[in-house]
This record gives sequence, structure tokens and C-alpha cells, in this order.
Amino acid sequence: MKYIKFLLSLLITVSLVLALNSKIGVAPPFAKFLDPFRGFWQNAEKINGFKDEDYKLPGLKDEVKVYFDERLVPHVFTKNDEDLYYMQGYITAKFRLWQMEIQTHNAAGRVSEIVGEKALDIDRMQRRIGMGYGANAAEEYIAKDPESKKLIDAYCNGVNAYIKTLKPKDYPIEYKLLDYKPEPWTPIKVALLLKNMANMLSVFEYDIENANFVAKYGKDEFGKLYPDFIADEDPIIPKGTNWNTSGTSSVDINGNVIADMDTGKLSLHNSKSELFANAIQKPDEITGSNNWAVSGTKTKSGKPILCNDPHLGLSLPSIWYEMHLVSPNINVYGATLPGSPAVIIGFNDSISWGVTNGGRDVRDWYKIKFKDDSRNEYEYNGQWLKAEKKVERYKVRGKADVLDTVIYTKYGPVVFDQNFGTADSKKNLAMSWTAHLPSNEFKTFYNLNRGKNYDDYIKALSTYTCPAQNFVFASRSGDIAIKEQGRFPIRNKGTEQGKYISDGSTAKDDWTSFIPAENNPTVKNPERGFVSSANQHPTDSTYPYYYPGLGVYENYRNRRINKLLAEGKDIDVDFMKKMQTDNFNLNAAEGLPVLLSLLDQTALNTEQKKIVSSLSVWDFYCSPNQVAPIYYEIWWNELRKLLWDEMLDAKVPMKQPSFYVTVGFLKNDSTSQFYDNVSTPQKETRADIVLQAFKKIEEILKKKEFTEVAEPYEVDETYTKGDMKPHDWGTYKDTRVMHLAKIEPFSSMHIYNGGNLGIINATNTTNGPSWRMIVDEGAMKAYVVYPGGESGNPGSAYYDNMVKTWAKGEYFEANFIKHGEDLGAKKLFVTTYKPTGQ
Repeated sequence: MKYIKFLLSLLITVSLVLALNSKIGVAPPFAKFLDPFRGFWQNAEKINGFKDEDYKLPGLKDEVKVYFDERLVPHVFTKNDEDLYYMQGYITAKFRLWQMEIQTHNAAGRVSEIVGEKALDIDRMQRRIGMGYGANAAEEYIAKDPESKKLIDAYCNGVNAYIKTLKPKDYPIEYKLLDYKPEPWTPIKVALLLKNMANMLSVFEYDIENANFVAKYGKDEFGKLYPDFIADEDPIIPKGTNWNTSGTSSVDINGNVIADMDTGKLSLHNSKSELFANAIQKPDEITGSNNWAVSGTKTKSGKPILCNDPHLGLSLPSIWYEMHLVSPNINVYGATLPGSPAVIIGFNDSISWGVTNGGRDVRDWYKIKFKDDSRNEYEYNGQWLKAEKKVERYKVRGKADVLDTVIYTKYGPVVFDQNFGTADSKKNLAMSWTAHLPSNEFKTFYNLNRGKNYDDYIKALSTYTCPAQNFVFASRSGDIAIKEQGRFPIRNKGTEQGKYISDGSTAKDDWTSFIPAENNPTVKNPERGFVSSANQHPTDSTYPYYYPGLGVYENYRNRRINKLLAEGKDIDVDFMKKMQTDNFNLNAAEGLPVLLSLLDQTALNTEQKKIVSSLSVWDFYCSPNQVAPIYYEIWWNELRKLLWDEMLDAKVPMKQPSFYVTVGFLKNDSTSQFYDNVSTPQKETRADIVLQAFKKIEEILKKKEFTEVAEPYEVDETYTKGDMKPHDWGTYKDTRVMHLAKIEPFSSMHIYNGGNLGIINATNTTNGPSWRMIVDEGAMKAYVVYPGGESGNPGSAYYDNMVKTWAKGEYFEANFIKHGEDLGAKKLFVTTYKPTGQ
């Protein structure tokens, strides 16, 4: 079947290339692409084509053995750490080389070198927000730590050793399709990859959008729709926690200690009267991630159990690469980030850890006032400072090089100016971002991989800067903990610093100090017997440091998780599996009664009344075989469009209020100006838009085309659909795991499963749990799955072989072994590598 899929993909691929050729003027030489000895045919892989082999590699210090298990997971056994990271680089490149390189090209703003001018604006954005700027700072900082530099160099040497073994016929198919070749792997690429992750997870700042809203509707309305905290807040650190920060010194921007910390010394001047057209694209509602750890007081075994499922964009090859790394100093297993050394989420024989996005605002925007049109100087605190200019050169495939001058200020790069993003030269917006600061995130994961206890966990987190992450922890010795870690500027609550665009002409708006790492939100062994995070507020309002909430934090998954954990007794792995795949929709449970109470049912036809009947008996689970979730999804989304239509103008971006705020708004405010549809001459009421949105359900379902999905479950509702097409939630949601280049035949399409936004199983059409992990510290066993496969080759049987298991909510037991021979019958093959000359 894999061969058939792979061969069919050729037809689509060729069509794609021809289509792209008409747009970007670039196409691979077809003779080379179709050559049976060098072209795509060489990428086909037999499922039983593996065998034990021996190789010699330059740069190794001693013999290395790599055992591959039945899922093609590599178990790397070395006699020293340098060989361990060398081989991690080598093996990762062997199975994920193109993925590694395209992601670092994207981070560096170099995709237009491959696909042409259609990627130029994206490339310019990447460089203008300072991806390379931050990566260079990180590389220089890491180079000052001898151990980090040595091991990152070893990883790069391993990647390059593999690249040197390749001939054009061996290149991954994407290189052949796009007609380019791999380039050497360097430490700056490792830094770029980590900054790429930081960029992906630093999007929860809305300074520009907030400034636009306040300029148009005022601060009073803003406070109602974007509260910092909500009534049902269930933060990561339990309510009532005592914060002891007395005698603590803050840290300045250069890492120096400042005595007598004063959180009120900063003030802010906001640009409230202007509308801004610029904004970085951000999610409307958090897709999010989950992690939790339960102490032995609540488990059947008497030992902790830790769970993590980071929710990201679903892609093939998968964002994660599962590995097991063993040397005399380490035995660690988990999810690695292809292109960067160490295990990012995982466990060893003493501890386990996982992460979720902290959601903290680590980017601030400043309006820059230049002295004149030359933009050589800008105003700062009554003086004119010299601006630094950097000319970025873009090598655009099929076109002449493009030059772009980026201006750097003391805050950071000017992202938007008259040359990019707007025609108004007066709106020069610079960005400060903690990812621009020197940092060594590798060292965090290096130390976690070797950690033995809680103290090691805390020490490892001390080197972590960006993006903000909630690190959950459990140990065999019985401890559980969670800490939100990152570098967070100290903000002035009185002026709501960080909510709006700041005035860059005054020193009062600048970052001058950071919250001390020991005062970042954390808790160890809480009385309730568990810790958890699901992208909600890290603290309640008593936390002594101000940070903007603004409705960016999740308010549903966290409450559902905490309810289940609080009620749970004798918790075991099966309980955790059910939790990670829980499909209960708390937003619907709270929102649907409000919508039904506002619906004028006398205005409905027969089919629409049947929809009401179905919704009225719904149990609020978004299981794949249910019908009611479709009705609620359409009604909810269409209502939000009508309610917040004022915020849908791309020219003046604003953030829509959160789902939670929207439910409360509909319930408690009957006369708001926002009920009126600005595109119609009449003035709509709350009841009007609720009814209009409801009638969209029938209209949309009559028009929607449904695709058959694999192994559909039997629909458990009886419903006369009339002239509406047959459907259920799994079919309607139509989850897909797309290839990174959006090539459909290289993707897993029409995946039948449950879940949605705001649900523990937060799987929608394109996002979801990118890695599920359950670690039982008592049995020292782990259960994992992710929506992909170990191979990055679409022609491999191990490319997407775990997708079906993932969709069903099933798991694989991780082969966490001490010796390669312990795999036994699960061994697929073993490869032995020896240094050149042995």
C-alpha cells in the first residue's frame, strides 16, 4: 500500500511542480527527477529492507551501536557523551534531514532561495523580527560554555558525517522535487531551530491589537472584554499560595543584580489615539498543551505518574523524533527536536518532565520617533541616539537579489516601517523580545536529561530563557512539581505596561530588570496531590509581579483536568490514557444553555427544530461518532463572527475576546453595541444574531462536501437528515496531518477522531497532540505515541505508521532498556559504527 501511495504521489507532485513553475519560474529538471538511478524512485523503501550492518565514520572516538526497534525508534549506545551527540546528529539526519533544513531555512528567512519570490515576505518578516539576531546572540553565548559548545559541535559533526555519505540519488525526495541540495550543519542552525520554536510559542502578545481597540472603543470597554483575571480562574499554582519575595533583588537586562527592587518605578506612555495596520499573525484561540503529575498519594502504585501532550500544528514529518540515548553518564528517552541535541520532553531512570506553553507576553512594541527621513537617529530620553542599519540580502530563486535595510534600536529591530507592512512612514514599530537575549536552552535540556532529583530539575531550568514554558516534573523518589520558567521583564501594574504600544522616545518605557528566576511561579508537592497546566494563568491575582492577562489564557481544559485529578483515586496508567483522550467540551457545557435560552424557536422550521432537539440531549462529548458537536461548532463560530465583526478588519487588527468571556458577555449583557452587524443598515439585537447564526447550521451542512474517512465508527444517534448530507463529528472535523510542503499525497488525510479546541483532547482539523507521553515512576514504564512515524521519507512504511494508533487514542510502550540486547524480539536491526581506522 505504501508503494501505491508513493507512486500516486508522483503524479500529484509533477502537477504541483508544473503549477508552481507558472508562478515562481522554478521547476526541477524532470529528466533528473524521473531518472530511475538518481530520481525519486531511489526513495522507495521496502518494509523488510533493513539488516544488521557495520560502518566506519570519521570523528567517532569509540564503537557505537544503534538498535532499532519494531517502530524504527533508535536506541543509541555509546561509551562517551561526545559520541552520543555525534550519533544523535547522524541518525536524526539519516531520517529527518530535509525537515531539519527547511525549518532552519524558514527561521533564517531563506525559503525564497528554494521556492522563489512567493516566500519573500515571510523571509523578510523572519529577519525583521530578529530571528538571526537572536540566534547569533545565543550562539556566541553558548560558545562561552565549553561543555555546551563541545557537545553541540559533536552533534553538528554527526549531521555532516551523514550528509557526506549522500550522493544525489540518496537525497530525500523533497530535495529532488525542489532541485537543491543539503548544506553543512553548523551551530548557528541549532540556535536558529530553537529560536524557531521560540517564535512559534511567543505569539500571545497583542500590543498592536490592544492599542487599536482602545483607540476605537476606549479603556472601559477594553477592561470588560479583556480582563486580566476571570471569576472561575483555576491557575497553575493553586489559589491561596503564599508568595515570599521579601529581600529579593531583581536582575537587570545584562544579568546584573539590582538591590532594593521597585516594581513601580517604570511608567508607560501609550499611543492611544492611532490605529495600526501592522501585526504578526496570531491564533484566535489557544490550541494549547496539557501536562500534569500526580503524587503517590493518589496513585495505585504509590509512586508519581507524569503526563504530557504538547498541542502544535500537525505535520509530516512529525515535529518530534523519538529517541533513546545511552552512555555511561546517561540513559534518557523521549521526544527530540530534529536538528538540536538532547531530549526535549522525556524521562530517565530517576525523573520525568514535560512542557506546555506558558503564554506569557515576552514581546513588547515601541513606537520609534526618527529625527528625519534619513532615519539615522532616533529620540530616546531627550537625546538622539544613532540607529544601526543592517542590509539584508535575499537570494531569490529565479530572480535578482533583493535588499532590505533593517534598522536596529536599543529596543530591538524596527519590524514595521515604510518599507514593510505599511505605507505610513510615521508608524515605525520596534520590537523587544526575550528571544533576542543571550541564552543557552540546550543546557537546560542537557541537565534535565541527566537529572536525578528535584534540585537537579530546578538547577536545569535556571538557564532557560525563551519561550515561557511550564515545566512539569516527577521523580522516582516521590516528588512532583511544576514551574513556569523564562525571563520576564518586571512591569508596572499601575500603567499596565506591556498591554499597548509603548513610547520609544522615553527611557521610562524600557525594560530595565527581570523577575528573579526563584520568584517565577512554582509549586512542589502541593497538598492536593497533583500539579497541572493547560496554558491557563500561572497564578491568581495575588502574585506580586504584574503580567498582562488579556484573555490569552485558557479557561476550559485546565478546569476539566483539575476536576478529574481532584476526583481521581487509585489513579493508574489506564486512567491517564482516558484523561489524555477525554473529549468533554466544557465550553459547550457552559455556553450551549446560554445560546438555547436566547434562541427564538418560534422562528425555526422543522429541520432546525430537530437540530435543537439533538443539541438539547447532547452530553457535551465531542466523540467522533456524535452529530451534535457539529451543530454547536457551526452555531458558535458563526455567532462569534456576527458578534465580533468589528474586529475582523485585517487593516485594523484586533483580538476577539476569549471563548470564556464571550459566553459571559452573551449571558449578562443584553444591550451592547457589539450586537449590531456593522455591514447591514438595520441595528441587530442579541436575539437577532443568535438566530441568524443558528440558521447557518442547516445552510452550511447542505453545501458542505464530506469525504469518506478510514474505519468510521457507527453513528450512535438516530436523526432524520432530510436533504442534508450524512455526517458525524469525526467526518466533519476532518483532521489531517499535512506534509511540511503542503503536498497532499505526502500527508495523512481524513483522520477520524474526536476532540476540539478547549477539550483535553485538543484535536481540530490541523492542530492537536503532537506527542502523548505517560510515565509511571513506580513501574518505570512509559507509554507514548505521536501522529507520524520515525522516518521522514514518504516512501517508507515508517513514515506515518503511528497516525492510526494516535487517532484511536492508543499507545505504544516505550522500550526503555539498559542494554541493546534487551530488545529481544522487538529488535528490527542493529547498526554498528566504528571510528575510521579501527
